[in-house]
Amino acid sequence: MLRITITSVFVDDQAKALDFYTRILGFVVRQDVPLGPTARWLTVGMPDDDRIELLLEPSEHRAVKPFKEALVADRIPFTSFSVEDVQAEYERLVDLGVRFTQEPAPMGPVTTAVFDDTCGNLIQIAG
Repeated sequence: MLRITITSVFVDDQAKALDFYTRILGFVVRQDVPLGPTARWLTVGMPDDDRIELLLEPSEHRAVKPFKEALVADRIPFTSFSVEDVQAEYERLVDLGVRFTQEPAPMGPVTTAVFDDTCGNLIQIAG
């Protein structure tokens, strides 16, 4: 059986991403390993579950920038995180200064909202 242990999101600035994903979103650092002069193997995860990590991967490959720009232009989230209460999480994040591109909206059996992660991605929350 396959399991997801690490998945990634391309970020324009790892230090900025680390601040946003930990201080604002509430993740904790799992791994922080230097990879040369400018990059790091930098993962974060949920404080109460160490089975899955999110790699804050540098957007250095030439294919990444046009890919991310196309997603943002089309208002497509790069990834999605689940939350218990979308409205409550939306309000918490707005109070912390997070900019949403889609306010909470019912989408079939779930409610979703989409925010800018300040590192070149739109991220969806769903619950």
